[in-house]
This record gives sequence, structure tokens and C-alpha cells, in this order.
Amino acid sequence: MAMIAFIGLGNMGSGMAANLVKAGHGVKAFDLSDAAIAQAVEHGASAAASAMEAVTGADAVVTMLPAGKHVRAVYESQVFPSAAPGTLFLDCSTIDVDSARHVGSSAVEKGFRFVDAPVSGGVAAASGGTLTFMVGGAEAHFQAAQPILEAMGKAVIHAGDLGAGQAAKICNNMLLAITMIGTCEAFALAEKLGLDQRKFYDISSKASGQSWSMTSYCPVPGPIPTTPANKGYKPGFATAMMLKDLKLAQDAAQSSGASTPLGAQAEALYAMFDNLGGADADFSGIYKLLDGSWSKSND
Repeated sequence: MAMIAFIGLGNMGSGMAANLVKAGHGVKAFDLSDAAIAQAVEHGASAAASAMEAVTGADAVVTMLPAGKHVRAVYESQVFPSAAPGTLFLDCSTIDVDSARHVGSSAVEKGFRFVDAPVSGGVAAASGGTLTFMVGGAEAHFQAAQPILEAMGKAVIHAGDLGAGQAAKICNNMLLAITMIGTCEAFALAEKLGLDQRKFYDISSKASGQSWSMTSYCPVPGPIPTTPANKGYKPGFATAMMLKDLKLAQDAAQSSGASTPLGAQAEALYAMFDNLGGADADFSGIYKLLDGSWSKSND
């Protein structure tokens, strides 16, 4: 088993670190939040006073940070100077492709191994060890990272070279946002037309309108009891996080010359929902914006 430094113990990172401990790895945990570190210790990790201390002597480093600027800063100022030659780095943050490629290339040039490995699945999957990892990096580095990632997820897929993991993540989440909005619109229209929502679910979930947003994450209460819709839209994946991913997708579309008109509309709608107080609601809560009940329920 490996000694793993884990940097970034937020809603996702805390569950991921706990699953590494369950798999038998030693975990040295660091976060700017003392409470997050204390929780990691309760789950069996050891506390580090700094990112540099966590990295020192580690076989591998897992990072789960908010944005590209944080990933660049942490690796360049703390991880690179403290890690032993050949250390394996796994950045599981969702960041822009350029930052992933920059940090990854710098790591390789300095004699380290690096993969960008953003995740899909939300907080419940992070805690349950059922995340999907989309991985970018050299084949040999992917092979080295795979056993560590498998301790935290149900699917580990090599997407290609450095940055390919991030590219897959932002494309996937743009598609998810679009299908969620379409699903919410359909349920809202069905209700206005007097169609029972459970009846509509029973039909559409078995017809050509079926999607993951319909059958695994249904945005209205009732059909799937475990979804956020049945818990007051308490987030499994918050609107603010979806909006972040949509902005990354639109930045990437602009820089690459790709046409993504539905992605742009999805970003605009989620920005509206965020501005109207939906930032901390689950992203499926945009149903309440589309059916007209959000402002009424949040006056």
C-alpha cells in the first residue's frame, strides 16, 4: 500500500480521502480548514500542518482544488519543491485544460509522474467510492495511477494525453446541463398540460426521451426517492459547481473555435438560477426556476 498525500478536503475530497484509508493506504491530509482536517483524522488519515509537510515522503499526491490558479500555485510553490523524484501526482480537480497541461508538463519535465483525473458522480459517489474518473496523461502514468483511483471509484477511463481528462469532464458536464434543462422543461410542460408527473416519468423513462437526467437523477419529487428533488434540492452537485464547469466549457469552446450554442444557453440559464439564490441548491433545482416556483418559494 502507498503513502498518499491528499490536499483539498472539501465536500468531494473528504469522502475520497476516506476511501483511500479504507483501501489500506496511508493518507496524510491537508486543507486550509482545520475542521476538514479533523474530519479526515476521524476517518483514519494523519494530519499535516501544510501541503509541503503532506507531500514530504509521499509515494503519491492527490489534489482536489477549486480552480486552475489554485492548482498552479500549490504545485509550483509547495508540491514540486517538496516531493521526491518520481512521485506520482493525481490532480482530481476540475480545471481548465490549459492549466492541466501546463502543470502536467512541468511535472514531467521535473522528473515526476502526473495525470489529470477529474471526477463525475457528486458527493454521494465520492463518499460511496463510486466515482467515475476521466484520466489524461502518459500510458505508464495512467497505469501507475489506476490502482489508487480504483480505490475511490467504480470506473477509471484513460481519455488520452495530458489535459484529456479535463476535456472529457467539461464536455460531459456541458451535456449533463443541457439534458437536465431539457428534462426539467419537459416535466414543467407536462404539468401545465395536466399530465401527472409520475405518469410522464413512467412513459418518458421507457421512450425516446430517456436520459440519465430522467432515470438516475429525476428533477421532480416522487419517481426516484433518492434524488435531491425529494430532499428539498439539497445538493449532490451544487448549481455553483455546474456553472463553474459550464464556464470552463464555454472558455474552451471559444479558444478552440467550437460551436456550442446549447452549451451557451445552459450557462446563461444556470447563471440566472445562481443569481436568483440557487447557487447552493442542487443543479436539478433549476426545475423550480423553469416551472415558475423558485422565486415564490424563496421570497
